[in-house]
Amino acid sequence: MVEHYQIAIIGGGPAGLAAAIEAGTAGAKTLLIDENARPGGQLFKQIHKFFGSRAHNAGIRGFDIGTSLLRDTEQAGVSVWLNSVVVGIFEENHLYVVHDCGGKKEMRAIQAEKILVAAGGQESPIMFEGWTLPGVMGAGCAQTMINVNRVLPGKNVIMIGSGNVGLIVSYQLMQAGANVVGIVEAANNIGGYGVHAAKIKRAGVEFYLGHTIVRAVADLEVVSRAVIGKLDHNKKIIPGRELSFEVDMICFAVGLTPSAKLTQLQGARQVFMPAMGGWMPMHDKNMETSIAGLYVAGDAAGVEEANTAMDEGRLAGIAMVQSLGLMKNDVAEEKKAEIRGRLRSLRLGPFGERRLRAKESIMRGERDE
Repeated sequence: MVEHYQIAIIGGGPAGLAAAIEAGTAGAKTLLIDENARPGGQLFKQIHKFFGSRAHNAGIRGFDIGTSLLRDTEQAGVSVWLNSVVVGIFEENHLYVVHDCGGKKEMRAIQAEKILVAAGGQESPIMFEGWTLPGVMGAGCAQTMINVNRVLPGKNVIMIGSGNVGLIVSYQLMQAGANVVGIVEAANNIGGYGVHAAKIKRAGVEFYLGHTIVRAVADLEVVSRAVIGKLDHNKKIIPGRELSFEVDMICFAVGLTPSAKLTQLQGARQVFMPAMGGWMPMHDKNMETSIAGLYVAGDAAGVEEANTAMDEGRLAGIAMVQSLGLMKNDVAEEKKAEIRGRLRSLRLGPFGERRLRAKESIMRGERDE
């Protein structure tokens, strides 16, 4: 039996929730599908306060934003399937979902007039000698352990990557009781916001710029030491310039890659944009891909940050209900113009200009070689 919805949203993170609220509020029969036990995505890992303007949730902690979105989603009358995985999108907008129904897994068939893929991003790994040892993990994994599961993954930690994620997670590991012995960055400058770096520096953490991880050393098959090396101007490790640290955890924060598998399987045109995380689906200004009725938002449409993901979700939600005739064109266009203005201001902030150019290229269908 096939169940019918006007809108199906894959992914219950910031983008998916924001889109679901717009769709449900407009009266669309909407289904939100998420593989986790609780929707909200990255927001429930983020205990720090957001930056920016009031429109960008300045001064509000991520988990509080997530709680607000969940409340609004429920009030909008959106159906939510948790612990459920979409295994494919097929002809005539059919979705097949492995759905958790009271602890029992069953295959469910869904048909939706519009589909939004808001599947987020995947942590990019960094490969080095010993990178598969227990004690080596991505920053997202570490953040889940300390902020969601309340488990300290290591007592002595070295962080690889000085972008905002590396800086924020380093500070949160310190708050949880870990000793961060250093932050390693291949570039000759810190990649994240100065305010985050300053907090780390004031706490006595050393930055090793122009360095990279060389190898992890194990004791009883668990990380016991990290070796880093100084890089020359060609990004080659300089012999004899290695440093060794006693650690039980090596954490890496070297970027995310859009989760584009579902849009690839559907045949949506993909573009390659290093500034946005690599390969991702091309989309227009309404977040619609090259496949009619298939939309994308959030990190699945190019890796940025939570406020951008939420606004892209809102934009996609409004565009979908407009195309279904559930919102008047003049109202929809006014709402979309306001959101696009917010998105542009976000992308013109620090580190954002390159992303703005990349996004505009994606909407033109261009590829960044």
